[in-house]
Amino acid sequence: MTTDFFAPLVDDPYAYGAIAAANALSDVYAMGGEVVLALNIAAFPEDLPADVVAEILRGGADKVTEAGGIVAGGHTIIDAEPKFGLCVMGLVHPARVLMKGGARPGDALFLTKPLGTGIVTTAAKQDAAAAEHLSAAIESMARLNRHASHLAREAGARALTDITGYSLLGHGYEMAAASGVAFRIAPSRVRLLPGALEYADRGIVTGGAARNRQYLAGKVRVANEIPEALEHVLFDPQTSGGLLFAVPSERSDGAEAAFADAGESVWQVGNVVAGEGVEVVA
Repeated sequence: MTTDFFAPLVDDPYAYGAIAAANALSDVYAMGGEVVLALNIAAFPEDLPADVVAEILRGGADKVTEAGGIVAGGHTIIDAEPKFGLCVMGLVHPARVLMKGGARPGDALFLTKPLGTGIVTTAAKQDAAAAEHLSAAIESMARLNRHASHLAREAGARALTDITGYSLLGHGYEMAAASGVAFRIAPSRVRLLPGALEYADRGIVTGGAARNRQYLAGKVRVANEIPEALEHVLFDPQTSGGLLFAVPSERSDGAEAAFADAGESVWQVGNVVAGEGVEVVA
């Protein structure tokens, strides 16, 4: 069982509902499970038009249907700021649960979605984002992690998590700590959403990234050669981000090939080494 909900990131009500749902469903896929049912969690202003509410709910319901589950009801309250999300139930065999711990030195680290949703949506709120950049971010956030979870398991994933509010580096640190190892991230291999680096370079960043930096001080080491704008993206909170997983190095080529054959994106972004914490190398 898991739950997640938040205020609108985008203006389009259908896209908002779909993104919020995909984000909530992702926690099930991060454990290797399949979605069974979901309950709507909603808070709407009294004067929010009924057609807007309907589109939010439709966006969420369509994602649950895509996941193979059903919406079995929910609860709504009146609030000044819209909020929407899901409480989700999933099923997984106890022997097949995917956990954060389990990565071993020598493993390859893979990521299944580009980074930068927080920065791009912040730029959009400031009317500073190009339409094509926002569209790319919406498409990424609304894409389910379902098939990527299947492929990661088939590739022999030993540890897996989804990238959300604590950023790539924060969730990477959680995995490394749970596994008793260190992660070495090569940012040149990390794919970024269109516009994310440009907006970060212009000073459009999130408060969540600053909080992530503060929390991870002493846990994450970033090479001096890494540009500050790129650091901002690596610490950027993600909404409905991709999966980060570790597979034995001898299976890394097979993992990339399986994702490519399935039309799913994946990139090797680093390796697991002995030690502790996360190291970002030039």
